[in-house]
Amino acid sequence: MESIGNLWLYLAFFGIVTVMLLIDFLGFKQKEGQEVKIKTAALWSIAWVSVASLFGAGLWLYLQQTAGVTVANTKVMEYFAGYLLEKSLAVDNVFVWLMIFAAFAIPPALQRQLLLYGVLGAIILRTIFIFIGAWFVQEFSWILYIFGAFLVYTGFKFFKGQNEEETNIEDMAILKWLRKHMRITPQMHGNKFFVRQNGMLWATPLFLVLILVEASDVIFAVDSIPAIFAVTSDPFIVLTANLMAILGLRAMFFLLSGAATKMHYLPYGLGIILVFIGFKMLMLDVFHMPIWISLGFIVLVLSITAILSIRYSKKHHQTTL
Repeated sequence: MESIGNLWLYLAFFGIVTVMLLIDFLGFKQKEGQEVKIKTAALWSIAWVSVASLFGAGLWLYLQQTAGVTVANTKVMEYFAGYLLEKSLAVDNVFVWLMIFAAFAIPPALQRQLLLYGVLGAIILRTIFIFIGAWFVQEFSWILYIFGAFLVYTGFKFFKGQNEEETNIEDMAILKWLRKHMRITPQMHGNKFFVRQNGMLWATPLFLVLILVEASDVIFAVDSIPAIFAVTSDPFIVLTANLMAILGLRAMFFLLSGAATKMHYLPYGLGIILVFIGFKMLMLDVFHMPIWISLGFIVLVLSITAILSIRYSKKHHQTTL
């Protein structure tokens, strides 16, 4: 499989990711027991988007010097299309985290800790999934049609409202399995995942929440990774766009925590995007769609979705007064 990635590019990218994680860990935190302010989360979200944009600009400069303007333009448009797609799909993941934290009454300070572990786990798991997916695409090109059909199916589920996770956390199969096979304390023990009681090791509810956070990302990766392979088959672009979108999830979580009920039309917008990308993948042998069309379509749908959601929120607020 052709890729612009080489050893030095991968090393440079993972170096950037490491530095960004350290900045996120050391910089984006509040005093004990203090909630993250919307303004703080918004500023950090802007910072992460800016870093992702600067990476895209740096990639263009590098490719322009080494591969020419045409390749640079194509690859960087693929990067931004993939980044925007992954960022929009990640919003749904954030809403599931909100539901999990609410069900277990996790305080803000512990939410930040869990999300940091969640982001670290997501980076590792997505990197593994992406390289596995790239290998499958290279060895079995017909798998793209399976990806396409799956995305169309998933997109229509968004239209029907079937994409939502179970509203009762206790009904989740993974949680039932964990409760059946592990000793779990009935109460939290601060920020500890495990405690010893009567000489035996017990897991705390905080450990259950961590497992649910990681499991939710695995579930959403099943949608997002096939989707980005419809935008580009270059493993380096897939990886960088995906991880750049994940890195700002902690800030985005606290930014969207108060807006979960205001994004009424988001599922429909995501459904339209997934159906569009799925059909694009299914039509690979018939019509090769330029990347600028995909990027423009994603931007257009998300913009319309945001405008309609804002109008719906204002109208609903007015009727409830």
